[in-house]
Amino acid sequence: MNTAESTLIWFKSSYSDTEGGQCVEVAPASAVVHVRDSKAKAGPMLTVSREAWAGFVGLASSEQRV
Repeated sequence: MNTAESTLIWFKSSYSDTEGGQCVEVAPASAVVHVRDSKAKAGPMLTVSREAWAGFVGLASSEQRV
């Protein structure tokens, strides 16, 4: 992990529980949003533009829950 990554502030989904289910964390930065698996903090992370993240969240929140 480089210095820039170590200064990121990660936020866990409010839908995550404490039982270790499928959870993601995000760390917004100035021009991008970093996404990682909350169970594999040292593992790989996905980096997307803020616009792409906003589009994803918009689509996900508009989907009907089953």
